[in-house]
Amino acid sequence: MTREKIIEKTMGVINRLPADKVAEIGNFADFILNKFEEEQLKKGIHSLAHQTTSFDFLSLDEDLYSEDDLLSE
Repeated sequence: MTREKIIEKTMGVINRLPADKVAEIGNFADFILNKFEEEQLKKGIHSLAHQTTSFDFLSLDEDLYSEDDLLSE
């Protein structure tokens, strides 16, 4: 089913519902939109963090400790 058909069908159902149920659908739509926007924001932040070279200097530092340092008491 196309996006337009889904919207048309949903609007037909909404038009048949009482006002309190329409408000519930509006609240649910807001919830879904907020969840979608949050996911998009997380993906954008992840992408930026992955592309950044801000911490490349850390790979230039020599290793001060080894795994042996963790095992010694």
